[in-house]
Amino acid sequence: MKILSVECSATPASCAIIDDGKIIASSFINTKLTHSQTLMQMIINTLDNSATKLSDIDKIAIAVGPGSFTGLRIGISAVKGLAAPSKLPCIPVSTLDGMAEMFVSQDCVICAVMDARCNQFYNALFESNNGTITRLCDDRALLGDELKQELIKISTDKKIILCGDGANLFYKTVSDMPNVSLAPEFLKYQSAIGIGLFAYKNNDTVTAVSPEELLPLYLRLPQAERELKAKTEAQK
Repeated sequence: MKILSVECSATPASCAIIDDGKIIASSFINTKLTHSQTLMQMIINTLDNSATKLSDIDKIAIAVGPGSFTGLRIGISAVKGLAAPSKLPCIPVSTLDGMAEMFVSQDCVICAVMDARCNQFYNALFESNNGTITRLCDDRALLGDELKQELIKISTDKKIILCGDGANLFYKTVSDMPNVSLAPEFLKYQSAIGIGLFAYKNNDTVTAVSPEELLPLYLRLPQAERELKAKTEAQK
């Protein structure tokens, strides 16, 4: 089974091709260029450079959230456009599941964190042990101090690795904890490789959807909607 995977939930953007669990091609960019400028060309180049046609792809996996509202919309729109003509099945994957998948070879607790602004972090905790990753909580948005208190409850003899675009920022809150460390740079950020490998490994349990059914999963309303809601409530 060949899976094309796409990840653009934050500033980095990436795509990958997974063939029966083997990574055969990938591309990653972490610049200030918008995903609308880079994503489709990146996908086309990755397909071309691996001599893979879109007709060779069996499913497309995509990070559907949490993440940047604009980034998620661009990624999902791109996948819808690619999948619609042939009605390719789409596999929605949590951004945080994709990050955790990159640490499957380590025995540790994985704290996947994304910067949600205002000292909030989209996050989830996972435990990686003997090649198996276990979720410890649902995806959620927490204040930095709230997330730190959860990490304190974890046994101090367990290594805790921070990953995600919010890792550097959150590390300032937990730098006094000796068992907490930052992921190495090449594993720190969201990656389509993790999205694709998670989709492949969980193919039997993750429900694929049609391109029309593919939607982003937000943990909170977009800023414009939050402001409108606050204004409406203030006028009551």
